[in-house]
Amino acid sequence: MSLISRSVRVLRKAVLFVALIGLVGGAAWGIWQWRSRGAGEVRYRTEKVARGRIASLINASGTLVPEALIDVGAQVAGKIVSFGEDPDVSGKAIDYGSRVVKDKTVLARIDDSLYSTEVNIAEAELAVAKAEHEKAKYDLEAARARSEQAASDLDRARRSRGSVPASEIDNLTALSRTAKANVTAAEAGLERAKKNIVRADKVVDRARTNLAYTIIKSPVDGVIIDRRVNIGQTVVASLNAPSLFLIAKDLRKMQVWASVNEADVGRIHVGQPVAFKVDAFPDEVFPGVVSQVRLNASMTQNVVTYTVVVNTNNENLKLLPYLTANLQFRTDARDNALLVPNSALRYRPAPDRVHPDYVEAYLASRRRKPAVGELKPGQVKGDSVGTVWVQDEEGELRPIKVRTGLSDGTVTEVLAVLEGQLDEGSDLVTGEIQDRQQASNPFAVKMFSKKKE
Repeated sequence: MSLISRSVRVLRKAVLFVALIGLVGGAAWGIWQWRSRGAGEVRYRTEKVARGRIASLINASGTLVPEALIDVGAQVAGKIVSFGEDPDVSGKAIDYGSRVVKDKTVLARIDDSLYSTEVNIAEAELAVAKAEHEKAKYDLEAARARSEQAASDLDRARRSRGSVPASEIDNLTALSRTAKANVTAAEAGLERAKKNIVRADKVVDRARTNLAYTIIKSPVDGVIIDRRVNIGQTVVASLNAPSLFLIAKDLRKMQVWASVNEADVGRIHVGQPVAFKVDAFPDEVFPGVVSQVRLNASMTQNVVTYTVVVNTNNENLKLLPYLTANLQFRTDARDNALLVPNSALRYRPAPDRVHPDYVEAYLASRRRKPAVGELKPGQVKGDSVGTVWVQDEEGELRPIKVRTGLSDGTVTEVLAVLEGQLDEGSDLVTGEIQDRQQASNPFAVKMFSKKKE
């Protein structure tokens, strides 16, 4: 019985092994059939080679700002007590969008009580200094008179020929010298009084100037873009003057501050034409000209960008400050160029789609590192080498190697055909279209809908 049991167990293992091999083989066959059907049913998206004009463009974004912006601040501290009157609307206070006139339009008034007091004190001190100056002049005249009298007495005593004792002459001599010293002191006092007047006069000017600063007037003709204070708010003038109003000098002259990547900034120069759009007017293209390439680059997340200033005319006042602009810098252009779609240059087929004569070279090119100046996989770049694909009569793909030139992001110029033949009107493969229904996985669970009886 033990021998029979062992034989049965061996037979069962053999049957299970054969069944497992059959299952694996069936699965492999099904997968091969599924992949074969899918490969045979591939269809390609194609686009034609064309001739036309192409312009090489650099895309960037930026912000519209007025060409001249004036930030009006306060030079004295205090509380805002009122705003000026709008010159265009009687009874209306200055506000956003108000038109202002240089040195005439009052923007705001600051509480002037402290500054008026300082003016009064300074004027009183000036009056005292002037009075002291008059007294110093009188003292100088008196000192000079006493000096002259002492000198005359001394001279008369010396001419008396012995009738005046020597001690008296010595006394008169001392008095004359003292009188002369008093004159010198009086002159110094007068000079000091003059300087006190000058100093007091400057204090008065400073106090009056600070009082005048409490009335803030527009420094330019323009339009108020931003009002940054309210009535009752206290402004504090320290090292940096507080900003109260932002005035655009002329809204008919606008600028776009565009951020350009470091890889593109070398192709931008002053005087270069620019076209841009804004979301507020999506169907309109606005012209501009590069006026400045600033050197102070900025870095954000390891991306270096430069600010390029573009001038544009805004005579109709349609463009508003701080709109976002999408710009295109035109770097070069070609007429009657042979153009291929960028999607054709980016397309890379599977090796089993390629004609057998080109498979080995195609696989080798995928393994090796691209040479300097050669187009990398999935990259479209001017003056590089790229490959496009055409489908032959047997449905297999054949490569055409080309040297590319300008690109506008959609199509690329072909400078020369290095391998193969490429003519205007040729169909280039840009992608694949697979029949999903017939190429579906045979092992996937199928969903059936119940038919209505």
